[in-house]
Amino acid sequence: MSTPSILRTIMALGLALFLVAACQAKTEEAKEQQPQPQVDQPGLGSPAAKLSYAFGMQVGQSLKGLETEIDLEAFSRAVGHMLTDASPELTEEEAGMARQEFLVELQKKQIEKLQKLAEDNKKEGEAFLAANKGAEGVTTTESGLQYKVLAEGDGAIPTAEDTVTVHYKGTLLDGNVFDSSYERNEPVTLPLAGVIPGWTEALQLMKAGSKYMLYIPAELAYGESGAGNRIPPNAVLQFEVELLSIGEPEVQEEIIEPEPAEAAPPAAEEAK
Repeated sequence: MSTPSILRTIMALGLALFLVAACQAKTEEAKEQQPQPQVDQPGLGSPAAKLSYAFGMQVGQSLKGLETEIDLEAFSRAVGHMLTDASPELTEEEAGMARQEFLVELQKKQIEKLQKLAEDNKKEGEAFLAANKGAEGVTTTESGLQYKVLAEGDGAIPTAEDTVTVHYKGTLLDGNVFDSSYERNEPVTLPLAGVIPGWTEALQLMKAGSKYMLYIPAELAYGESGAGNRIPPNAVLQFEVELLSIGEPEVQEEIIEPEPAEAAPPAAEEAK
């Protein structure tokens, strides 16, 4: 979870607690005005109680997502103090420092987790490429790019300055599909100078009409940074790529059929 996400969660938590306080205050006021009926589920016999419990579920889920130990007794005590206007056991400054220390520690853990993931992915990727290098039909280039010809076309070969139209499917080593133009049923047109190095190199080996399987080392893909939530750090990427054409696709102009002309009146000299 990123720092902005953590801050949003804390803000949401504060709002939820405020709403809980409002609901519970109204409930306490109602209890003072009239006796409460006996119910089979104590504490959940009124809309306010159910709503308060629902807010509690939301707060609990938010705290659970923070992946930190929560002292329920201290938490409940603090909520009670806020609801009853009792003197809190921490000053605002002390509470702010506690939250800041938590954020610093959480960021540290996230960095350590990403570093561990990057190391594991690097080892897994190196082992895969070493084994795949000897697989039937696989060619390894000087850069470390590996490819296998699935179908050989007979068209032209693009240059690094060209724009190409392709169909593709990208997967991680575990088989998870992170992107696919086939699933969208829509080819993609892109400049070779604007894609990852592994693609720039591979597409210049392909003739239009070809279909290759690419095995791209992390350093020719997204490296130690990865890409968003779909591609982790140091990930070897597998692409099934079909080179459809080279150059910008031709724009098909819409053909508009002319409307039938209205019948012309007879010429004056023909009129009788």
